[in-house]
Amino acid sequence: MSGDDTGQLIYLILLGCLIASYAFVSYRRNLGEFARNAALWTFIIIGVAVSYGLWNDISGAILPQQSVMIDQERIEAPRRDDGHYYLTLTLNDVPVEFVVDTGATDVVLTADDAQRIGIDPESLIYSGRASTANGTVRTARITIDDVRVGDLPEDRLRAWVNEGELDTSLLGMAYLQRFETVKIENNRLILQR
Repeated sequence: MSGDDTGQLIYLILLGCLIASYAFVSYRRNLGEFARNAALWTFIIIGVAVSYGLWNDISGAILPQQSVMIDQERIEAPRRDDGHYYLTLTLNDVPVEFVVDTGATDVVLTADDAQRIGIDPESLIYSGRASTANGTVRTARITIDDVRVGDLPEDRLRAWVNEGELDTSLLGMAYLQRFETVKIENNRLILQR
């Protein structure tokens, strides 16, 4: 424990003793009522402290985690518990969730997502190569004509289908460069046209 923590602990103990002494003197004739009120306030304080401490754990289940269209010019996405930002694009009338990856140059679809939007991964020509954290993988270039974010149509999207193991499709800089401003503020990713 640092010196500041020790000082704060001593302060809180002294403050608690002062409050307890005042309450004991005030209720000295009726100690049963004092004990009941003290227990009630103790449970209330503990409940508030636990709720506050668990808020980060439960907020992901309570609050929606989808991207939010503010208007035609602005998209916001909250940061999830895993520390990443996710955006859902509709490709060929199928919603596809992407992890926003500023370290990725291009938009990369998993083979499963490619198949969901009507592209047969087996029929693609994997002529490209990409270096990933898991090594080099083969990729196939595709173009998706029907792209929407929320209700807004987007221009055609050039992407790559990854032949290797990839859990989630990646939304790289090739897409993010469509926005004038890309910033992170108060645990929200904000994309502004």
